Amino acid sequence: MCRLEKSERKREMGSGLVKGGVEKHLKSSSSRMKLWMIRATTSVLLWTCIVQLTAIGETWGPRVLTVWPPCFNRESDTASAVVQDKVPAVPARVYKNNGYLMVSCNGGLNQMRAAICDMVAIARYLNVTLIVPELDKTSFWADPSEFQDIFDVDHFITSLRDEVRILKELPPRLKKRVEMGRVLSMPPISWSDISYYHNQILPLVQKYKVVHLNRTDARLANNGQPLEIQKLRCRVNFSALRFTSQIEDLGKRVIKLLRQNGPFLVLHLRYEMDMLAFSGCTQGCNKEEVEELTRMRYAYPWWKEKIINSDLKRKDGLCPLTPEETALILRALDIDPNMQIYIAAGEIYGGERRMANLAKAYPKLVRKETLLEPSDLRFFQNHSSQMAALDYLVSLESDIFVPTYDGNMAKVVEGHRRFQCLVILNLYPLMFVASSRFLGYKKTILLERKLLVDLIDQYSNGSLTWDEFSAAVKESHADRMGGPTNRLVIPDKPKEEDYFYSNPEECLQTSSFDPLSST
Repeated sequence: MCRLEKSERKREMGSGLVKGGVEKHLKSSSSRMKLWMIRATTSVLLWTCIVQLTAIGETWGPRVLTVWPPCFNRESDTASAVVQDKVPAVPARVYKNNGYLMVSCNGGLNQMRAAICDMVAIARYLNVTLIVPELDKTSFWADPSEFQDIFDVDHFITSLRDEVRILKELPPRLKKRVEMGRVLSMPPISWSDISYYHNQILPLVQKYKVVHLNRTDARLANNGQPLEIQKLRCRVNFSALRFTSQIEDLGKRVIKLLRQNGPFLVLHLRYEMDMLAFSGCTQGCNKEEVEELTRMRYAYPWWKEKIINSDLKRKDGLCPLTPEETALILRALDIDPNMQIYIAAGEIYGGERRMANLAKAYPKLVRKETLLEPSDLRFFQNHSSQMAALDYLVSLESDIFVPTYDGNMAKVVEGHRRFQCLVILNLYPLMFVASSRFLGYKKTILLERKLLVDLIDQYSNGSLTWDEFSAAVKESHADRMGGPTNRLVIPDKPKEEDYFYSNPEECLQTSSFDPLSST
């Protein structure tokens, strides 16, 4: 009997051990399953993000996945290698060719950049073949660069083949005719709607087979254009116009050198001789300099305004800020005096004498010429557009971008930075909010020059204390940091309204967001 009870107890104990072991095994399996599911879900989410970022890589060019876009401050100062995007070939658009459009761009790099975008959109709308644009070689800068010296011409052609046919040169028969001077050459009317090109230019192309547009600056209106035209302008600007690998690589090196020493501000100090002569702004210049600038203004017949009152123009906010004024404004905005400031500009008129105050307030002033060896810039010398391309790349990646004048570079860089930030905002709104809270929203400070020169004069004559001056500057610029805004439209006054390329809002629709699709 005792033996039987002992046997029963052993069986119960054995059964209990097995049952407990099974329960533990099941619990362990359940935990492992949960852990596996978490890992799998995380992997899927990460790969989804990578695929989406890769898909929009063409929007940002070779910097995607290698450096933070300009809407975020990177905590890491280590610059990753820049990798050229390889865009998969897209099928060519098939259409009846109405003829050939030749264009000669005029102005500096960024004026020509915007013009190229306009000309591609016009060629697409007219169903014509575009010949790779000719760049300006006769302006003040006398830069001999060809299109392919600045932009990746093969990428330009292939990336747009689903929109418009682009050739490097005319077919032999037509090329010979053009070389003999038998071509219609004309400037289109400034700020024209696309309907002007359809009604006036297209019949000429169909009649003569080739039409040459010899001026391209501001020849397409900012507003009132079909959405597909506006989106194509963006696509050309932010995707098709990629700099050559030589320019991209050198730009990457400059950015890496700057990042090694922390955040940096790019100051587009538009205080070069050509700007002062053209604008007639001579604040702070001595008598000899004023005479030199005046002679230069009269030497260029296409600069129509000759007699200029510098003081009145400055008070109206139509002059670039001087280096001395700029130093005051940066201090008033509480820009850290230890911040690296990269000067994106040519030779500053007046040299060290005019830069003294700025250098004293911000001793970490640098330029591409001081960051790089002379041998690095050897092939860029006497090629102002290629040097401007380097400044453009550095400006895009800066933590803060401050233009002292609203010229073409200031506007195009502003629009490009705005576009990059809003792409992220639309694709990853939660990531943007979380990251911007910790990393900081990158700024493009748009200076209100008319107000600033008045505040500067009041501070200079003692009407305002430093604290009052600084508070007024900060308050007036609280909403001028390059954030999302509607483009100002002024009917019949295109020169006074906001430039399309400074705020391409049609390309940033939040619903069904596809910023570069023009279909």
